[in-house]
Amino acid sequence: MTSKTHAILAQIFMTGMMAFFMTGIFTGLHGGLSLLWLGAWGRAFAAAWPVAFVLSMVIAPIGIKASGALLARLQPAK
Repeated sequence: MTSKTHAILAQIFMTGMMAFFMTGIFTGLHGGLSLLWLGAWGRAFAAAWPVAFVLSMVIAPIGIKASGALLARLQPAK
């Protein structure tokens, strides 16, 4: 498996899990836990996951560069 394939698959899993839990929590807080909540959760998840995936593919490289720059600045001079 190539590193690009691995990165994309990891993003699919991470964004899927985050979208699943975040939409579940926030739709539950907003509307209460009921049978209607399950439907709202499913719709919110179906809308949130693709958006989260696309945004993560754009934002992840920025976060990696920013964390690398910060760590480089924090390294003690040799």
